[in-house]
Amino acid sequence: MTGMTDRENAFEAKFAHDAEMQFKVQARSNKLLGMWAADLLGKTGEDATAYARDVVTSDLVEAGDGDVLHKVTGDLGHRADATLVRAQMTAFLAQPQAELMSNP
Repeated sequence: MTGMTDRENAFEAKFAHDAEMQFKVQARSNKLLGMWAADLLGKTGEDATAYARDVVTSDLVEAGDGDVLHKVTGDLGHRADATLVRAQMTAFLAQPQAELMSNP
């Protein structure tokens, strides 16, 4: 039985690790998106950093990335539509994924 328990614990640990890594990738991606949007909004320095933090925390509202898309699209108004914001979200997701793969 010990072998089965060890195997079960290993699967649970892997699942928890994978979920944590996905959360970190998504948070980093959202921060990059927030900094991009802050630039379009004319924010710099601490204001840009604070805005990026707001984007990251907006992802905790509901499952998926719809909450982030809604926040950023709403904040940007005429500066960028949902299609452009979605494209940026996809582009910014690649960087933290690559960083995670190179530094596990």
